Amino acid sequence: MLRKARMSVMRAVVPLVALPIMILSGQAGPAVAAEDLVVRYDQSQLLRLPRAVSEIIVGNPSIADVTVQSGNMLVITGKTFGITNIIALDGDKNVIQDQRVVVERDERGIVNISRAGLRKSFSCNPNCAPTITIGDEPGYFNQVVQSSSSKTKFSESGSDGGSGNAQANQ
Repeated sequence: MLRKARMSVMRAVVPLVALPIMILSGQAGPAVAAEDLVVRYDQSQLLRLPRAVSEIIVGNPSIADVTVQSGNMLVITGKTFGITNIIALDGDKNVIQDQRVVVERDERGIVNISRAGLRKSFSCNPNCAPTITIGDEPGYFNQVVQSSSSKTKFSESGSDGGSGNAQANQ
């Protein structure tokens, strides 16, 4: 009887001890200055400028994407991790703002599990579901992408009765 009780305690305690070991802490990111615009990976951030923009220059478009929402409102979307800058010009080609942009991973609710040096990411809020982040094990990454793509196609075909061609009622 005592042996069974010890085994039950071990089964309850081992996962609690092992979980923190499986969770990888985020790698040290770039130093962020107070004037930097921090954008989370796969998320957007608004930037309001003092006057209307005529032209936008993005230092590295693979890190961040910028669109003009209105005359002086920019939407910056983090595409991958890193640092770039955005230069906003007015109609006379004068610099309105030269803004450094730091794209970081949003660690809230993310659990990383590493096995044999290969990482898998999960979004846990409060239940865990697979998610993908640059640096995940390639097989896992591709499997999640394929599943997400299949689900999207299924959802789109369901909106029009399954034909894949939605048409307005006439």
